[in-house]
Amino acid sequence: MPGIMHATRLQLLLPFALPSAADAATALYKLAIPALERLVARATLVERVIGEDFQRTLPHERWVARQFGAVSPTQPAADEAPLAPYMLRADGGEPGEATWACIEPVHVRIAHDHLVLIDPQALDLQDDEAATLLAVARPLIEELGVRIEAPKPSRWYLSSDGFGSLAGASPLRASGRNIEIWLPHEAHTGERSRAWMKLQNEVQMAWFEHPVNEAREARGLPAVNSIWFHAQGVAQPVTSPFTRVMSNAAATRGLALSAGVKADAPPASYAAFAAASPEGDMLVEIDPFSAPYIEQDWARWNHAFAALEADWLAPALDALQSGELGELGLTLCGDTGSVTLAVTRGDLRKFWRRRVFASLVIE
Repeated sequence: MPGIMHATRLQLLLPFALPSAADAATALYKLAIPALERLVARATLVERVIGEDFQRTLPHERWVARQFGAVSPTQPAADEAPLAPYMLRADGGEPGEATWACIEPVHVRIAHDHLVLIDPQALDLQDDEAATLLAVARPLIEELGVRIEAPKPSRWYLSSDGFGSLAGASPLRASGRNIEIWLPHEAHTGERSRAWMKLQNEVQMAWFEHPVNEAREARGLPAVNSIWFHAQGVAQPVTSPFTRVMSNAAATRGLALSAGVKADAPPASYAAFAAASPEGDMLVEIDPFSAPYIEQDWARWNHAFAALEADWLAPALDALQSGELGELGLTLCGDTGSVTLAVTRGDLRKFWRRRVFASLVIE
């Protein structure tokens, strides 16, 4: 039986757990989340961040960057998440003092009169395929005087003075959309980078009709026909408000490692979390929602919420009620904004609080 965890504070970070106002009626239809509804009803509102439609970073990226001090904590809606150097560290590299951008192989689909980025996870790109494509691209990139580190074949890191202050959009921010407004541009002038466009074009031509892509297309999979630039920045000294971090996200893990905090994969359930007898402030990032949210598959998104309710939220509510858990924090994010709530055992007795989950949806 898990030990008593009075001093433990559990912070759940839930990317894409908050639908947009336009999708809320469909997404929340028949959503059965009694534990979450009770937690939301009694919680204290810590923060509500309303983003903008054309921000290039995602709310959960900005939130985690602020928590660790990688960006200013006083500007929660600022469109900043220079996370590439921390991602590089999580993947096994060392960013040093250089400026790094994260580069991912992607598929760009030709629509009627524009180009659409496909969610990189939907590529089902295998490591051997990625390694082969990387071997083709690496000499082209290095020939242009660009430094490349690729501790993982499907996620690369490039460093070049020629990229200047390029701002790129997070792949999941641009996925499913016309890519025109999401392409990298100079942060201060809005101009396109010739250095980046030349590099991107060289790689695209090298991969055109490559045997890896021909084999993928023969299996009915999309070709890997471009690369995507995002998260450029320089590693800064960071500190952690958490004693331990559990996440599969490279950015979150890298920030934890940079702050000298242990980073693990998230447990499968609250029961597994409690069995480890954690103490202190714990951050757990759980993300079953991104793919269905991007694909607008609200039935699958709904199913993911049902699993989260059963595996995490209902047991965490029970732990709060029994005093085994000191405090539960919830940061629910959409694609533009986020809401952070905190719940204690005492809050659960505040019956006059009547907030509903649907009220958290950001217009």
